[in-house]
Amino acid sequence: MPGAQASPADSGTTRNGTTGNRAADSGTTGNGAAGNGAAGRPAADTETVAALRDMLRIAGDTRAALARRLGIGATDAAAIEHLVASTEPLGPVELGNRLGIRSASATSLVDRLVQAGHVARAPHPRDRRRLCLQVTDHAAEQVVEALRPMLAGVERAVGRLSPEQAAATAAFLREMAEVMREYIDATPAEPAQRRAPR
Repeated sequence: MPGAQASPADSGTTRNGTTGNRAADSGTTGNGAAGNGAAGRPAADTETVAALRDMLRIAGDTRAALARRLGIGATDAAAIEHLVASTEPLGPVELGNRLGIRSASATSLVDRLVQAGHVARAPHPRDRRRLCLQVTDHAAEQVVEALRPMLAGVERAVGRLSPEQAAATAAFLREMAEVMREYIDATPAEPAQRRAPR
């Protein structure tokens, strides 16, 4: 799921390629002097929001890069990611809901992943009438190996944090994850029916 291409307004460059300022993100005035960002927020606040937005945007590009390294499609890579990260067993229906695809598409996706040896069907641990999906050991090893360069960079960045910075960063990221989780849980499982323009 590739991220959106950055526009000049996002990258902070003018049309002639020179570096400019973006008051809403950097909290600086047009002449570069320190000021307050949108709605009078301190510059540090808007810088944090801009950095978080950039990380969320590039996450989609990271998933696409992982898919290319594994030689699979972006949706397949997203499915494996959901299965690895989930704290509860997922069946085809639950996986399809998380991916935002319909039941028939989810079934085709699971069949493809099983045939490729990335995923296996197994009895649900709490309901034997149902099946859940498990990432195979081989696929898990491939994912870890493909992510190794990025994970090494993350570990280096974390290693440069002081204990206080690490604790504050962890607390912030957990809160952001909860905000996104609440947004996901409040979203209907089925896509909204769009009204035709009058």
